[in-house]
Amino acid sequence: MRYLVLLVFASLTWAASKPDWDGLRQQIRQALHVPDPLPNLAEKSYGKFSPTKDVAADRVSFVTDYLLRVPAIVYHPAGATITRHPAIIIVNGHGGDKSSWYDYWAGILYARAGAIVLTYDPIGEFERHWQQRSGTRQHDTTLEPADLARRLAGLMITDILQSVRYLAQRTDVDPKNIAVIGYETGSFMSALTCALDTSIHACALVGGGDWDKSSLLCQSIPYQSLSFLGDRGPAIYALNAKRGPTLIYNGAGNHDEEFYANLRRQTIILLGNKKDVFDYQILPGGADQPYFLTKPVALWLLEKLKFPNWTKKQLESMPETRAPEGGLPVLGGGIPAVPRADLRAVPDVVWSADQDSYIYESWRARAKALTEPRP
Repeated sequence: MRYLVLLVFASLTWAASKPDWDGLRQQIRQALHVPDPLPNLAEKSYGKFSPTKDVAADRVSFVTDYLLRVPAIVYHPAGATITRHPAIIIVNGHGGDKSSWYDYWAGILYARAGAIVLTYDPIGEFERHWQQRSGTRQHDTTLEPADLARRLAGLMITDILQSVRYLAQRTDVDPKNIAVIGYETGSFMSALTCALDTSIHACALVGGGDWDKSSLLCQSIPYQSLSFLGDRGPAIYALNAKRGPTLIYNGAGNHDEEFYANLRRQTIILLGNKKDVFDYQILPGGADQPYFLTKPVALWLLEKLKFPNWTKKQLESMPETRAPEGGLPVLGGGIPAVPRADLRAVPDVVWSADQDSYIYESWRARAKALTEPRP
């Protein structure tokens, strides 16, 4: 009853105190140093390969902030097409990159569904590491002054925004049907990106969604810097609702269902209505895993994106496979381990000649120069 009274009160007073949504988006951009306008994409293509006979993959790169480039692999159905397809961007968890098993699995799985799937390296991983190593977690390195942490989050958000722009200009993508999927720390960056970019159609967050207690460098300082939003969680999800549908899917081992129930209620009160307020599901006993490869999340994506090669009935009867790591039952069969060498987007000769355009050390030097007092 108390919740209903609050909702009625919010509905009656909302018109008089309507938040300035665009103004809040601009404040988030400024707090995290997200460039506006975004830099020219200057996209480059380096050929393609076939991870399976029914899926092709393009090797590309494009510009992000600080004059850096993002190496990416874009999966799509094999063969020529005149159809515009739905598209998905995978935003990795801690230490993950486009060579992670869940990235190429998602690329092949959802390309078979009829989607275009973009996977890329976060700063400090694989082709964005000076030794092309994975699992470095350079984005969790201690940074001083604190403004560098805000700039790091802004860079990671800009990577996603530029991924959206890259997909939107492809002739095989429906620019009104692009989804962002974030895993672990990727869920934080995705939630903020989807709060900023109203062109994104859908947003799915797994292994994250609650940042009030985060101590991780790439999350804690940037999140604390958004205090102007008031109650930050509901405000971020309200901005997402103003954009479109959002899903949170987590394991109960690391997440409290009552927290999300309360967060949803607070978001509805802030908005004054339930339209596009996030859906959520907490899996009993589960830990943080790449649930975007599981049947419940795939069904939600199917509903929102309308995959051309899948029906609900087909998806519900689709076989599952134990994941290579963690044993999670994931959709699909016949998905091979893609060799790491195949997942290099940029030819070695090109990368070596222009290494400073990719690596964490270049970002840190350029960002630090912007935080130093001018003489």
